[in-house]
Amino acid sequence: MRPRKYHNYFGLIAILTLGILLAGCPGCNHQSNTTTTTVKPVTAPMGITFTDVTHKAGIDFHHVNGGFGNKWLPETMGSGLAWIDYDGDGYPDLFLVNSRYWTPAEIRSAGLNVPSNYPPGPMPTCKLYHNNRDGTFTDVTRQAHLDIPMYGMGVCVGDYDNDGHPDLYVTALDRNYLFHNNGDGTFTDRAEQADLKDGGWSTSCAWVDYNKDGKLDLVVCHYVDWSPKTDIAFYQGGHRHYGRPQQYTGEPLALYRNDGNGHFTNVTRLAGLLVDGDGRKIQGKSLGVAICDYDGDGWPDIAVANDTEPNYLFHNDGNGTFKEVGVETGMAYSDNAVARGAMGIDADDYDRSGRESLLIGNFSNQMLALYHNEGNGIFRDVAPQKGIGQPSLLKLSFGCLFADLNNDGWPDLLVANGHIDDDVNEVQKQVEYQESPLIFRNLGNGSFEDVSSQLGPDIQRRIVGRGLAYADYDLDGFLDVAISTNNGPAYLFHNSGNGNHSLRLELEGTKSNRSAIGAAILVKVGGTTQSYHVRSGSSYCSQSELPVTVGLGPAPQADSITIQWPSGLTTSLTSVAAGQIYKVVEGKGIVSQRPFKHI
Repeated sequence: MRPRKYHNYFGLIAILTLGILLAGCPGCNHQSNTTTTTVKPVTAPMGITFTDVTHKAGIDFHHVNGGFGNKWLPETMGSGLAWIDYDGDGYPDLFLVNSRYWTPAEIRSAGLNVPSNYPPGPMPTCKLYHNNRDGTFTDVTRQAHLDIPMYGMGVCVGDYDNDGHPDLYVTALDRNYLFHNNGDGTFTDRAEQADLKDGGWSTSCAWVDYNKDGKLDLVVCHYVDWSPKTDIAFYQGGHRHYGRPQQYTGEPLALYRNDGNGHFTNVTRLAGLLVDGDGRKIQGKSLGVAICDYDGDGWPDIAVANDTEPNYLFHNDGNGTFKEVGVETGMAYSDNAVARGAMGIDADDYDRSGRESLLIGNFSNQMLALYHNEGNGIFRDVAPQKGIGQPSLLKLSFGCLFADLNNDGWPDLLVANGHIDDDVNEVQKQVEYQESPLIFRNLGNGSFEDVSSQLGPDIQRRIVGRGLAYADYDLDGFLDVAISTNNGPAYLFHNSGNGNHSLRLELEGTKSNRSAIGAAILVKVGGTTQSYHVRSGSSYCSQSELPVTVGLGPAPQADSITIQWPSGLTTSLTSVAAGQIYKVVEGKGIVSQRPFKHI
């Protein structure tokens, strides 16, 4: 993902012969050997508009990257966000990860003089905004005991101790935080007691019950081995620029097994996550993680987006170990065998094939990757042919998600974009630092249509996008979107909705983990079958809400819903009416229901 520009003279010549102005960015590869197909737009609109309600909702957050002119690598990367119903009132609350100013000690450790006015103010912290259930939020960070300065990066949500209260795991530089939800509106950091302080430079994370023992385990991604002393920036044209990932040693991800007593054990080596399919040591540089079951064997696999290293796909062998199969499945590289600058990642069955495919956000001039699951253990990048390649070519994509935004039953694509160099336009005239989000409508035939310009002017605003997550925060049946930016504000976009119907499922495990993470849901509507998953992680350093919104289109009900719990138990529901929020408990079925606020 880092700027691979101003080096590799021969790479520059090759690119310029294609007539593309990349200013010597050989890592930003145009897919010149791939045919791009223009998808003919459909005539029916999505019928929705996204409105910026950030100020109206009472959200006043500003991410701080600590930049003071020395161009330290972490300053370009932060940060993520998460939706969490921390108080159990049925309304999703919003947690925003913040970084901080560099301390005088850190600056001196690099042999630099501390600026006279630095830091310019008190250290910022992450923020927790309580949903007031009327479209507004209240900052409860201090009351929740979450006002702890850190150089934060990512976050994931899960009830790791099965006490009925979702917990937060927050990644950062140097150490991470396990914020246990005390059930009284407060959190306590238990990372040290749980042996989850981790270390180094952590990025995205995800809760997953990889051994299906009913307890949530934890996957933590790591980027590179970095410190203020070892930062490697460079000069070009009289300007200092952020360094490249190739100049650093990558760090492997970590897998922590939940021992069930508030303690976790690092089983990364034991689980086989330190070597790839060819027996080579994992280099890491991981920025995004998605949990999926790509081969449908009932065991959760781990897909990882890597920056300038091959992407990883760890197949769960069902015996506590994994095998890395990224290369052999075809999702490690681009079609021209290049390891791209990958950031965000998500998984979903976007074409109703019954198989989960992968969406990956890449560096500018590399386009999005849409790895279609062919069903034979192979993924094929179909982005250029399916309507998302060309519109995303010049974007630098971080957070990316599958989400049914218009409730027609087909997952659309949502992407947060923003470059890492604030002066990139000076050397690449076609590329901007601030970039607008991308939204692609699922046409229901395996292809997508770029509708970014059709959903209102607010969502077209150019920002330096990073984290991205969805939730139906006002419980009107349509998914709303939150986006974080680097060294800037966070945004909340309200979905106006349309005439399509939906229902909402709040799942609770009993034999399975309490959060029901890993549950697979099959919904039959009018002779078709849609699939959903309760998923932790995905996107970039972010987490969407755990409850599942099922889009039904014009149908007044789901004919049937089958929930396959991680434990292996199954819950079957029939004639499930639209316009309702259902709480479903493993082994009991529907235990309560209530209507949406607005139908």
